[in-house]
Amino acid sequence: MAQRLVLQRLLALPTRGPVASHGRAFGTSAGRWSTFNVQDGSDFQDRVVNSPKPVVVDFHAQWCGPCKILGPRLEKLVAKQDGKVLMAKVDIDDHTDLAIEYEVSAVPTVLAMKNGDVVDKFVGIKDEDQLEAFLKKLIGA
Repeated sequence: MAQRLVLQRLLALPTRGPVASHGRAFGTSAGRWSTFNVQDGSDFQDRVVNSPKPVVVDFHAQWCGPCKILGPRLEKLVAKQDGKVLMAKVDIDDHTDLAIEYEVSAVPTVLAMKNGDVVDKFVGIKDEDQLEAFLKKLIGA
């Protein structure tokens, strides 16, 4: 009985933003869709190498402590760019071939790519000011 009451209360709560016909809330913010996980090599080719927009590629691992700090920080700053840049997340344990191809020897490694070419790179953790400068240089702002 108590569970039913809790469920009824939860279902009665208003959702924020527009609601799709299947009941899930969604937003139209460009930042929300600017970060994606790479699924495989052809996905990387399609969404990163062939991207018309600049792409930040975050090579990371689940077991990497600094990656857990850098990833969300970088995602937040990419989302603030209003769709001018995309962010691809590549787990090196799942995509060893990509890590080898892009000479990733430590994580986190972050690449800046434009027109399929690596134009900048850093290894390790950076503070927000350094990340903003990295993004501005990539975007050309």
